[in-house]
Amino acid sequence: MNENIKVLLADDQTMIRQGFGYLIGLQPDMTLVGEASDGGEAVEMATRLGPDVILMDVQMPVMSGIEATREIMRRLPKMKIVILTTFDDQEYIYQGIRAGAVGYLLKDAEVEDMLGAVRSAHRGEAVYRTAWASSAMLRVASPEQYSQPNEAGMNLAEPLTEREREILQEMAYGLRNDEIARKLVISEGTVKSHVHRILQKFGCQDRTQVVVIALRSGMVK
Repeated sequence: MNENIKVLLADDQTMIRQGFGYLIGLQPDMTLVGEASDGGEAVEMATRLGPDVILMDVQMPVMSGIEATREIMRRLPKMKIVILTTFDDQEYIYQGIRAGAVGYLLKDAEVEDMLGAVRSAHRGEAVYRTAWASSAMLRVASPEQYSQPNEAGMNLAEPLTEREREILQEMAYGLRNDEIARKLVISEGTVKSHVHRILQKFGCQDRTQVVVIALRSGMVK
């Protein structure tokens, strides 16, 4: 039985909320728990309803999606937020990542991409699949902390194996575990085991941190 993902949708456009809300309602593993029409409502509803994932528009009245994300993450640091916007803008992605969002999605993305983003975010995976995503993620990484140019200078707990480097590259491309498994012709369970080991070796808690460090150090491209 699929786990039910509680989704909060925050967007000031009624048609967007209705359209996305309808699609979410059709999914057997998702429930739309609320709709917010501005950033202030998003903060209040996130605190009150405790959703698993929030789809957050960038440009909203009262409080922007970036400001709302920052405030929600202050109150609920484990919340998974995917930023929604019409524009593939590097600054929006950068500010969204800095605010604590785990994903960034264009509103004109395919339906399956939107639903996949919700599922990926719920699993704790990064969802940055736009042209500017990698550049924005590089800006987030601290130059002081991640200044070494290659794996040798990363002071990893253990060196990465060849397979782990392969999987790390696919993670940087934004692929989910099941997509990596299909591409490399291995089981999804094997991918999960490798991802877990990669996180351990980097000393990171989530995939986003690992990918940011790997991109900054030149380990992946």
